[in-house]
Amino acid sequence: MAGSELNKLWGGRFVGDIDPIMEKFNASIGYDRRMWEADIQGSKAYVKALEKANLVSTSEMEDILRGLDSVSEEWSKGTFEIKPGDEDIHTANERRLKELIGDAAGKLHTGRSRNDQVVTDMRLWMRNAISVLKNDVLQLIRTMVERAAVEIDVLFPGYTHMQRAQPIRWSHWILSHAVALTRDIEQLDEIRKRVNVLPLGSGAIAGNPFGINREFLREELCFDAISINSMDATGQRDFVAEFLFWSSLCLSHLSKMAEDLIIYSTKEFSFVTLSDAYSTGSSLMPQKKNADSLELIRSKAGRVFGRCAGFLMTLKGLPSTYNKDLQEDKEAMFDCYDTVHAVVQVATGVISTLKINPSAMQAALSPDMLATDLAYYLVRKGVPFREAHGCSGKAVVLAESKNVSLNQLTQQDLHSASPLFDSDVSAVWDYTSSVEQYYAPGGTAKNSVTAQIQHLHSWLTKHQK
Repeated sequence: MAGSELNKLWGGRFVGDIDPIMEKFNASIGYDRRMWEADIQGSKAYVKALEKANLVSTSEMEDILRGLDSVSEEWSKGTFEIKPGDEDIHTANERRLKELIGDAAGKLHTGRSRNDQVVTDMRLWMRNAISVLKNDVLQLIRTMVERAAVEIDVLFPGYTHMQRAQPIRWSHWILSHAVALTRDIEQLDEIRKRVNVLPLGSGAIAGNPFGINREFLREELCFDAISINSMDATGQRDFVAEFLFWSSLCLSHLSKMAEDLIIYSTKEFSFVTLSDAYSTGSSLMPQKKNADSLELIRSKAGRVFGRCAGFLMTLKGLPSTYNKDLQEDKEAMFDCYDTVHAVVQVATGVISTLKINPSAMQAALSPDMLATDLAYYLVRKGVPFREAHGCSGKAVVLAESKNVSLNQLTQQDLHSASPLFDSDVSAVWDYTSSVEQYYAPGGTAKNSVTAQIQHLHSWLTKHQK
């Protein structure tokens, strides 16, 4: 048997060499090496459980723990040498452990399978990854809320169907995206609960036959619960699918925000200007300043969606328990983590350095955006809204036919739409008054936006803990 075969955790069953192309095709060490710390953490806990079950002596346990510390130090310093037979992180770490401490290393895998080992590693790794991403998103939300508080008096057009709809506060727009991100945080907290379930001690499929104390393993590795079925524990990747979907949803929120800002940054709008730190120029046109940061945020959403859809297609065709198809889980998990981690940091930089142009925002407001207010004027005089809506619509059509703005219609013109229009209708043509009427919770009036800011400050304090 070839030397590299001796290093494999499954090598004893086989005779002859594996095809080199198949060996490379089968190997996951190129990417699962990222879980080296989680793998060592799980192995340390497991050897302690083996000692409690009298499957290794105390001295053997201490040798293994010291050896694992040495392996960890090599990884930390970047001196760990991956060898040809190291098909995955588990094989690599155990091979190196044996080189360091001898045959006692062979006892570490007693009753343990790579099936329960790898999913334990992934859960440990993802638990930490979730903490990092949560902090990233919290920082972005905090940046948005602080900006909303500072720029609360700036008005600009709100859009539906990409058509100017009603005047709103710029801060109201910022907070609409911040609120979406709070849902992402809350969902991430829920996912973490399901990630933090211990599969170690499930073996390959049937469980552990050596009386391993799984409650001890749970406490040692700081899991909240123990998996209740060994077949499910080793074969399910719901927590990965949930994380991929969460990544997709979070980036869909950021893609929407990026799309708005791309539009707002065009010369036609000129509402915002991106910092040079988050823009690029054209190789041909010297005048260009491209919102590449925002465009990349928008594109990364598609990348993550693809990872999610691809992995779900892998899962839907699998029979029970572990199958090698599940090796696809790690690249998808790592890629989505890396992508979201980068996107959220860039989005935070964009939001914190963005410059707004309040005069351009104000200039984009137009009287036709107050057509609803014209209807509300009649509602306040007792006219049913549907009727008032029709009267306001007549005024809009009349203004268009006369080629004037809505506020330039004469008293006589408005009377033709409704006899209830009086001289006090002139008060309708005030954008600040228009915004201030939406004072119900969640609205765009100053007191409502201030309440949203206060709510989010409290929410941030709660979730930062």
